[in-house]
Amino acid sequence: MARVEKHCAEKSLRLTKSRRRVLELLLSEHKALGAYDILAQLAAEGWNAQPPVAYRALDFLVKNGFAHKLERVNAYVACINPDADHLPSFMICRDCDAVAEARSPAHARAFKAAAEAAGFEIEKTVLEAQGLCPSCQSAENETQR
Repeated sequence: MARVEKHCAEKSLRLTKSRRRVLELLLSEHKALGAYDILAQLAAEGWNAQPPVAYRALDFLVKNGFAHKLERVNAYVACINPDADHLPSFMICRDCDAVAEARSPAHARAFKAAAEAAGFEIEKTVLEAQGLCPSCQSAENETQR
């Protein structure tokens, strides 16, 4: 959160109470949260939980690199490296919905280089893999025994 606050101060971005709280919710989870998951949490905390509140906060967080939208599950995760320009990759567990963000693999960097060589400006890249996390693999192996 300190890195986000510093970035907002340097770039004169407004980290409002709702934007901050939505980011805190994303940071507290190890899985992606949908907008309605966030709205439910905000409502439980006594916030005005109207959809525009969550969507505006999420739009701000994604636009400024503090969060990522996972297309496959239509949900959001906090960025692990918000102050660096990067092409993230995500591993999404199909059982428990845990999400892990990894630094750009070599093929993502090669893709970016190829686009630059072609004069193409990439605005958004999403690399998502779905499978089983270590915990769910262990549970599945235990079940099969």
